[in-house]
Amino acid sequence: MNLEIAQNRIIDFILNETRKAGVDGAVIGISGGIDSALAVTLAVRALGKDHVLGIHMPESGLTPAEDSKDAKALADWLGIEFQVIDISGIISAFMAAVPESKSADRLSMGNLKARIRMSLLYFHANRLNRMVIGTGNKTEILLGYFTKYGDGGVDLEPIGGLYKTEVWELSRRLGIPDSLITKKPSAGLWAGQTDEAELGISYIKLDEVLRKLEQNEDPETILNTLGISEEQLNSVMSRIERSEHKRNPPPVPQIF
Repeated sequence: MNLEIAQNRIIDFILNETRKAGVDGAVIGISGGIDSALAVTLAVRALGKDHVLGIHMPESGLTPAEDSKDAKALADWLGIEFQVIDISGIISAFMAAVPESKSADRLSMGNLKARIRMSLLYFHANRLNRMVIGTGNKTEILLGYFTKYGDGGVDLEPIGGLYKTEVWELSRRLGIPDSLITKKPSAGLWAGQTDEAELGISYIKLDEVLRKLEQNEDPETILNTLGISEEQLNSVMSRIERSEHKRNPPPVPQIF
């Protein structure tokens, strides 16, 4: 991939889509990770720092202090308006109102947190006449590795055409701090969670698998070429198939 071409196309995409919608700028959730760092940096390149609001939404006792520090440092580096909204009180209020939440599994609670963050982003976007810019990359989108109507609930996905490894490459090109690029990717929805541990494969290998699947290479060739296990390949293919509903609008029955 030509990174300069990719960068310019994404910047043009953000600028054109926001102009077409008649909005005044963008609102972006800044987690302290590399995906949101790249998305917000490109948004600033497209719209200017005065038209981008970054919101960090930590959960007390769970979000690492390093993530909050990195999110603030990134916002300062870009010179954008920055807000911090602790979602702990919202989670507590939900749990008090819904008794079943106290025995919910961690995935249900993790999805709830992602949807709370989505609601906060849209509140501010509506208030300011702006669009919500997503931070999902191509690897996550293909696997359905996001919360439907959570971090997947956005107006634009500017880095959705970049594999995770390409996110790292473009971030280096743009001078994003190396501490963000080398940090272990994590959705931060429960203690100790990391993307690669949950997926059971490294992002480097995962992107190689996805590229070969896009090129319609057969599973046996992929196994022999990449040296991954059959279990890993089956897991990737299963995730793609099971998450198809996340990438499409809700189905509507054909009545006539």
